[in-house]
Amino acid sequence: MNKLSPERRAAVVRCLVEGNSIRATVRITGAAKNTVTKLLVELGEACFEYQDRALRGLTSKRVQCDEVWSFVGCKEKNVPPSRRGRLGIGDVWTWTALDADTKLMISWRVDQRDTRAAEDFIGDLRSRLANRVQLTTDGLKPYLTAVEDGFEGAVDYAMLVKLYGTDAAEGEKRYSPAVCLGAQKTRITGRPDPKHVSTSYVERQNLTMRMGLRRFTRLTNAFSKKLENHACAISLHFMYYNFVRPHQSLANPYPTTPAMAAGIADHVWSIEEIVALLGSN
Repeated sequence: MNKLSPERRAAVVRCLVEGNSIRATVRITGAAKNTVTKLLVELGEACFEYQDRALRGLTSKRVQCDEVWSFVGCKEKNVPPSRRGRLGIGDVWTWTALDADTKLMISWRVDQRDTRAAEDFIGDLRSRLANRVQLTTDGLKPYLTAVEDGFEGAVDYAMLVKLYGTDAAEGEKRYSPAVCLGAQKTRITGRPDPKHVSTSYVERQNLTMRMGLRRFTRLTNAFSKKLENHACAISLHFMYYNFVRPHQSLANPYPTTPAMAAGIADHVWSIEEIVALLGSN
């Protein structure tokens, strides 16, 4: 990466984390496409390694989990028969675990949407927590065994299943979400407080991802072409989200990032500090 100065690297990263595609970043910064892609991959890996070390021993109280759909290469229906069932082409899911109080993205995993992935995701989440938490997930069945095996009963766990209507017109189904008719709360383990059985914050984070990660924008050709680039872009996004971007719900009395609220950072990071992670790895 010695062809770009730290200042130009920061300019490239600033474009990427604000929702620009690689081609748009090339046009804005004047950097070569391959250079931007290489920076994204190397910095994304550095961000993952840093957060893997930093997001440990967390004293969270309430955690919400969800899965965000995207695809790599092509949509699942267009995957060649010889490549179906393989991670890296077609549907790809990002599993996310959000602290409902600090808004910190504690853990995430890019994988398929099955029992094995759920077990790996919940196991990683459990390893980052220092105490018992109240956990809420949607009604995805793999969570049941994953949470039981990962937490071994040391969790207050509930599922929230939302009920949606199906009366939308055919043309509206493609662009508008179905109407939510209600939600069913089910206690699974421990004594979860019904008032805090919610996935609202982590679902709102899905919108933040789709706004800040061009690869998640629907109905465009901005989808990822390689799984490695997809995962690195997500790592960079969460580094920016956790450490750089003050969260509006935490801005009292001073701008505060989720990492500051969680006690793992003492100031609002700059883009330049993220870029400097390349030098420390």
